[in-house]
Amino acid sequence: MDEADQKNSESLEKKLEQAEKEKNEYLLGWQRAKADFINYKKEELKRLEEIAKYGLEDLVGELVTVMDNFDLGLAALEKSGPVEKGIYMIRSQIADILKKRGLEKIEVAAGDPFNPGTAEAITEIESDRPPGSIVEIIEPGYRLNGKMLRAARVKISKKQVKQVES
Repeated sequence: MDEADQKNSESLEKKLEQAEKEKNEYLLGWQRAKADFINYKKEELKRLEEIAKYGLEDLVGELVTVMDNFDLGLAALEKSGPVEKGIYMIRSQIADILKKRGLEKIEVAAGDPFNPGTAEAITEIESDRPPGSIVEIIEPGYRLNGKMLRAARVKISKKQVKQVES
């Protein structure tokens, strides 16, 4: 092999090494881009799931208000006499539809200790219950898919002031 062939061979080897190096860089870049794209798709799916889960939050909130007013109407009807079974069925259907969409009622009861994470104190009143306990539920609270939609609105007992006898 003469000197020209050897230089040509060395030049080809350098070019081959350079090509291998570039190939590896391009391959790594492509693999990173593919991984980034897969992560992007996962994040987008998660975001779309969140939109689907909470996208109806405003509508469900408005329907909860309608349901509260429906309950007030039912209470007024019950005071004036027996109420048709169909009215209760409509109320139940509305509640079932909302429950299928992820609505759950926050369970609070009179006598429970006040929890600001689930209830909003509207007022404090004197009562025979321990201070800081729920006396009356004004409006029920709701969660939508585990997220607080509306806190229960309650009256809580306050510390009784002792009367000083004169």
